Amino acid sequence: MSRSAVDASARLAVDIGGTFTDVVVEGPKGRATTKVLTTHKAPERGVMDGIKTVLDEAGLRPGDISLIIHGTTLATNALIERKGARTALITTDGFRDSIEIGYEHRFEQYDLYVQKPPPLVPRHLRLGVPERMAADGSVLLPLNEKALGQLVPILKKHEIEAVAIGFLHSYANGAHERHVRDILQEKLPETYITLSSEVCPEVREYDRFSTACANAYIQPLMARYLTRLDKDLRKMGLSCPLYLMMSGGGLTTLETAIANPIRLVESGPAGGAILAAFIAGRMGTPDVLSFDMGGTTAKICLIDDYKPQQSRSFEVAREYRFLKGSGLPLLIPVIEMVEIGAGGGSIARVDDLNRIHVGPNSAGSEPGPASYDRGGEMPTVTDADVVMGRIDPNNFAGGKMTLSKPKALEALKKHVGDPLGMTANEAAFGVCEIVDENMANAARVHAVERGKVLNSRTLIAYGGAAPLHAARLAEKLDIDHIVIPNNAGVGSALGFLLAPVAYEVVRSRYMKLEAFDPEVVNGLFDEMKEEATEIVRRGAPKGKLAETRTAMMRYVGQGHEIVVEVPVRQLKAEDAAVLQKAFDAAYNALFDRTIPEGRAEILSWTLALSTEAETPEKLRPVQKRPAPRPSGRRDLLDPDTGEAVSVPVYDRRKVKIGTLIRGPAVIVESETSTFVSNKYDAHVNDRGYIVLERKPAKSRRRR
Repeated sequence: MSRSAVDASARLAVDIGGTFTDVVVEGPKGRATTKVLTTHKAPERGVMDGIKTVLDEAGLRPGDISLIIHGTTLATNALIERKGARTALITTDGFRDSIEIGYEHRFEQYDLYVQKPPPLVPRHLRLGVPERMAADGSVLLPLNEKALGQLVPILKKHEIEAVAIGFLHSYANGAHERHVRDILQEKLPETYITLSSEVCPEVREYDRFSTACANAYIQPLMARYLTRLDKDLRKMGLSCPLYLMMSGGGLTTLETAIANPIRLVESGPAGGAILAAFIAGRMGTPDVLSFDMGGTTAKICLIDDYKPQQSRSFEVAREYRFLKGSGLPLLIPVIEMVEIGAGGGSIARVDDLNRIHVGPNSAGSEPGPASYDRGGEMPTVTDADVVMGRIDPNNFAGGKMTLSKPKALEALKKHVGDPLGMTANEAAFGVCEIVDENMANAARVHAVERGKVLNSRTLIAYGGAAPLHAARLAEKLDIDHIVIPNNAGVGSALGFLLAPVAYEVVRSRYMKLEAFDPEVVNGLFDEMKEEATEIVRRGAPKGKLAETRTAMMRYVGQGHEIVVEVPVRQLKAEDAAVLQKAFDAAYNALFDRTIPEGRAEILSWTLALSTEAETPEKLRPVQKRPAPRPSGRRDLLDPDTGEAVSVPVYDRRKVKIGTLIRGPAVIVESETSTFVSNKYDAHVNDRGYIVLERKPAKSRRRR
């Protein structure tokens, strides 16, 4: 967010992850950060502990904070772990099985035993009501209120906490859905109600119903948590506005987040992508690969021309090897990235084929990796990093936690080494190699699917575990440049402080381009802008707003659309040619061709409003200087030889701008450590970022 958007003396950001909760405060006196273990049973407890710690470190009082920005994985975890509310779906009579039929195709064609993810709402709680809207919004069959009344006792009998309402073609006319809500609110005032026409007014009933069910499923959980958190913040004296990070990279108000918590899915990783894009702007490197590795997962995002790739669809809780189609589809604005179960807490084991397998299951924070000595017995990536020498057991999390290397050795030997006839050191090396290769392979597939190359990009690494693995990942991807920003261990929370207050609205209105009607489209955009402005102005009452408009277009007869930019102005009849030209350019960029004589059509329109983001200042060149005396030395396993080598250890606080550090080495800080492999040298640039550059081939051979 632009600093002028609020009269801030200090701003605070909180990111709840599966293992750690990160807290950052930034104000006139500088920045303070901390990581505390996530308290899963009462997440707000960990948040409040972290806030108290950073306020004490920064010498600030609660009244000095003028803005709090919060991102969380709670919504995602509730969907993955199926720990949401008892939810019912009320839909058009005869269509209650739409969310189970899905796309009617197998995501793994040759697996005879493939199982689709079960719907969030079981069949006996999917209830039909006679009614019918046409695709143009006209009423074909009025809503049968008597039939609706007969469903109320069923909802009471099953103690339903949340209801999703999804009717056919309600994106064109949501009157029936709104009428059902009014009736149910009178009879079931404590029940949370989600309308598909409000949370996702788009064509394709499976995706729309799935999104509405997911929103209803997590709404009671998120509403209770956010309400408790808001109460605790005010009790501490933090009466400033609380904004929530959304999956699309914008901020929204507490009220909007409670109404549409599905927009919070993937909110934490979105903050990291914003940070990476900001750093790319500072570095003058338009095309980068952002790499976020925390305690539970690793996230990889392509950033082109300083902008993270965006999408209007997302799949959560994939159950089959992270394969597309094996999860729950959501139609929400999202920063597009690939996420795999490869975090510090990812559990390592030997599978039935005697292969080392890492993730997707995680030890989390309770009990955590074996080295945490909190009851965890299974080996994890963090345990392997401890044994490899990349993590100092006596200075983990800034010295706030002491890790047990003997516990890590014992777990690796018992569960990986012994089954494969390896030593504990060899097992640790194998675990690290497997997790690094898993991440590299995910990045390769993600890039190939989008027609991108990786080796010309800069890798920007953040998250508690990413700087430990970035060098080896870059080696596998043939990337020459790596950037580790300041406070990389809390990178996503830092990204929250850079995010704009924003909101995106979508409407499905089918229109063939040859029958383009500017009056209808202008009226639609006026309605969308009014809705988006109301929400954005709650968080940013003053200041300029940036507006973008897009159309989801395709050739007649195709099944899916591409995004085409629409001019931000009142459209005229001749703008049909403008949209055709933009569509041709976008289609050609994706498929390297257009279809001669093909007729274009538009299914949906989107409008996004946001405050103006902070413009990054460009870096200045610095003169390189020799490295200071190391603070110590440490034995590390060399990935090339598997042998232990003694390498220097540097304290990042004492490494000045311009300092050149020859690899191999380790640079330690309070929330993470950077491993500089023997194939890279590191220097500190004008902003204090650690920049790893690949050594020339001859230099690497001499070492």
